[in-house]
Amino acid sequence: MPALQLPAGEIVASISASGSACPTIVQALNVGPVGHPPRIPVWLSYDQAVVYFITFCVQGRRRVLANAQALAALTRIAQRATNWTIIAPVLMPDHVHLLAAPVDRDASVGALSAAVKRAIRRHLDATWQWQPGCFDRLLRSDESADEKWNYVRDNPVRAGFVKHWSDWPYKIGFRS
Repeated sequence: MPALQLPAGEIVASISASGSACPTIVQALNVGPVGHPPRIPVWLSYDQAVVYFITFCVQGRRRVLANAQALAALTRIAQRATNWTIIAPVLMPDHVHLLAAPVDRDASVGALSAAVKRAIRRHLDATWQWQPGCFDRLLRSDESADEKWNYVRDNPVRAGFVKHWSDWPYKIGFRS
């Protein structure tokens, strides 16, 4: 039987739009019944660093993170991480942005996200919840890494919290 010639993105989009698909396609793509696309493997050359841009949000976008206690929790997590290097996180009032590099190229972004979320909630003895999952993007070039670095760094400025990124106290890994 010849291989399917449609790009996986088109297949997943059609599955998501219809809400159902041929079981063979779903099984072949490891797409669950809700239409989540499969994790794309890291196809970067082995001499290129693997770095992810990751964002996760507080449920209901409650403003509970831009404070010294949450920063202390995130700092502790970054210092103790063993499977990931947390390069540059920024706490916004209702979400977290971070750039992170796995020790193992195939490490689970979802596992990192879950661990960070769990540790912050535990440290803060939080009564609020996180939104499920996270948004992540594998940075494929130096240009996209620079773009995301600037995006993360400048997020408090764009949100109108400070005039210059260096004035935002809830960040790690950025130097003035």
